[in-house]
Amino acid sequence: MPQLSQITEIYASQLFWLAIVFALIYFGIGKAMVPKIERTIDDRDARISGDIAAAAAARDTARADEERYQAGLDTARAQASKAVAEAKAVATAQAETALKAGDAAAATRLAEATQAVASAKQTAVSEIETATVEAVESILAKLSGITVDRARIEQQVKAELAHG
Repeated sequence: MPQLSQITEIYASQLFWLAIVFALIYFGIGKAMVPKIERTIDDRDARISGDIAAAAAARDTARADEERYQAGLDTARAQASKAVAEAKAVATAQAETALKAGDAAAATRLAEATQAVASAKQTAVSEIETATVEAVESILAKLSGITVDRARIEQQVKAELAHG
């Protein structure tokens, strides 16, 4: 067969050209393209490492800022608690002062009212005594027709009213 006999004749030249093509591919890709790819990979690795370092630095800065913020917040809380305690103490003192003043005013009003009640009671008792003496005098005069000394009637009325 002529197709198969031709293979043996051109076999060596095909291998030669195959070796040349592979050599070109090897040198073209292996020596020219691979260093470019490696440089790109190295650049990417360097950029990633830089980004990671920047992120770590930013994280450290953020932590430091947060610690300062928390410290400031704790200081502000302490100051606020102190201010609240001081305001509470002042308000308590003012309330106690106002309460004492109110108690004093109430005690004064109570004393005045007690005095007024005692005075009114004394006046009422005096009026009751006078009315009772007049009534007894009038009753004795109308029923028995006798007149009794007013001083004696007053003495008897006072004694009876004292015993209740």
